[in-house]
This record gives sequence, C-alpha cells and structure tokens, in this order.
Amino acid sequence: MKNRLLSLDVLRGITVAGMIVVNNAGGRLSYDSLRHSAWNGLTPCDLVFPFFLFIMGISTYIALRKFQFQPSAPVIRKILRRTVLILLIGWGIHWFEHICEGDFLPFDHLRLTGVLPRIALCYCVVSLLALYVRHRALGWIAALLLVGYTLLVCLGGGYIADENNLLGIIDRQLLGAEHLYHKSPIDPEGLISTLSAIAHTLIGFLCGKLILGDEPLEKKILHLFIVGFLLMSVGFLLTEALPLNKRIWSPTFVLVTCGLAAMLQATLTYFIDIRGKKEWCRFFEVFGVNPLFLYVLSEVAAIVIGTFELKPVVYSGLQACIPDPYLASAVYSLAFAAIMGGCGYVLYKKKIYIKI
Repeated sequence: MKNRLLSLDVLRGITVAGMIVVNNAGGRLSYDSLRHSAWNGLTPCDLVFPFFLFIMGISTYIALRKFQFQPSAPVIRKILRRTVLILLIGWGIHWFEHICEGDFLPFDHLRLTGVLPRIALCYCVVSLLALYVRHRALGWIAALLLVGYTLLVCLGGGYIADENNLLGIIDRQLLGAEHLYHKSPIDPEGLISTLSAIAHTLIGFLCGKLILGDEPLEKKILHLFIVGFLLMSVGFLLTEALPLNKRIWSPTFVLVTCGLAAMLQATLTYFIDIRGKKEWCRFFEVFGVNPLFLYVLSEVAAIVIGTFELKPVVYSGLQACIPDPYLASAVYSLAFAAIMGGCGYVLYKKKIYIKI
C-alpha cells in the first residue's frame, strides 16, 4: 500500500485524546462513561488504552515492514533505544510528581509500572518477535499467551480484588510492593498482566499485516471488520466464565477490545480513505501524528496544575457557570484535551513530528 492511510492516524488520535480526557476529570464526580470500571465490566473509558495498544501493534508492523522484518544491528538498536526512552519517560513522570510533592529522591518507592512502561514492554517484545519469529507463528504465540494467562487467572484467583490475588502476589515478589500502584491491591499495569497485553499488541500487529496486504483496500477492510466481529463475539461469549476486567487485562478484555478496535479501524478506513470523508477528523489527526508526546505533555501539565492547585480554581469557575457537577467535570476534561490539541496543532501546522 503506497499511500499512507489517514484512518490509522485518526484512530491513534482518538485513543490519545480519549486517554487525556479520562485522565483529567475536573471534580470527584464524573459520568460513568468517563470512569474506569471499578472491577468487572466495561465502560467507554476502558477502551482507550487497549485501542492504543492495538494501533501500536499496527504501527509496529508498518515500521518494521520498511526493513523487510530482517533483524540487523541498527534495527535492534532502534527498538531497544525507543524501549528504554519510553521507560525512562514513564519513570521520569512518576519522579517529577514526587519532586513536585517535595520528595526529591523517591527511588525506594518510585512506581516502576504504568501506562508508558507497559507500552514500552509491549512494543519491545512484539518488535523482537516480529523480527525473529515467522509471522505465521505469531497468532499461535498470542493464543498461547492468552491460554496460559487464562490458566494463571483461573488457578490463581485472578478475579479476587484483594491481596490474595496471585497476579498481585507475583508482581509484589518481582518488583516490590513499594514500586507498584498504591491505590488498589492489584496494579492495573502490573508486570504479569502485561503478558496478556503483549498478546493484545500481537493481535494489532497481525491486523496491520492484514491491512497492508496486496488485496484491494475494500476487500481488506471487509476482512478486518469480520476478524474484529469474530474476536468481539468470542470474547463476549466467554464473559460468563471470564468476566471483562481491565485491571487484570483479562483474556476476554483482550478479545472484545481488539475486536471493537478492528471494527472501528475498518469503519474509519472505509469512510476516510475510501469515501474521502476527511473534514471532521483534523482534530484527531493532530493527536495522531504526535501521540506519545501529547500524552506525556498532558501528564506533566496535570502534575503542574495539581502542584499549584489550579484545578480547584478553574473547576470552581466552571461550576459557577455550570451548576451540574458531572457536566462541569466533563467540560473541564474536554477543555484540557482541547488545550493539548492546541499545542499539537502548532506542531502539526509546522510539520513537526516528535518521535518517542
């Protein structure tokens, strides 16, 4: 496929904009759709991170395709350099938050997990597998990871929301309790549940292979939509035994969210790249061409705003105009995302693409 598919940037932008919105509620009260599920279940908010991993799998296929998936010293160095950079940025954000709280040397309790560390690990493992393993075997590897993780979840009390959960026990043994998420007994980006997230990214990679195949684009998006529908259907069929759960990245969560992402990608490709309906998507394209930079910028900005206690001031001003606390909180989230979009638009207009 010679021409770049705008729909890939748009879906990436939708997910990053969504991540920024759901991470920056104005007040304590938020609409349920803008809150993560407390445990089992699925809300629109729960879709943004898995959608990002799915599109990252597609992007990984596109990036490595340029090198014919042949391992070489420059390619390996590039993968490892990007992995380490994303890890360091993720840990740096946690460190910066501690610094703003007056804790300058938090190394004995610095969180080692999180969104960016999970992205880094998934990217690294999937990239190396794509270089050293036949692509026909990648689907089987994803399936084995999900089956093995299912056994671990079922036998280890993976759905227990307390410290007896084996997933949490293993994470604490490997990383230490002080280096994990402290607001729940199960780290939502824990090391063990990253196994399931790697399978998730592999599915995205294989969908990227489907999208960039030699068939006509119309046929490819039909196949992608069918694959997505089958993944989603199987995932929902298994939810009676294995409920959807983002916090442990349950196998059904992988299947359902990958299925939904594949169907959305197919739909966007049809309307944007085939029908040419591009007018509405410029805002999301801005986020899609500098995704990780804008996400990191939003995290740093949120920490600074919290440190100087600006959020309560802005939110109080919003509530003076919008008495409904739920709506005021949502407006704050959307305004924050719009400001990040404004920063991204400046880069977009100048054709500056910051690669992380």
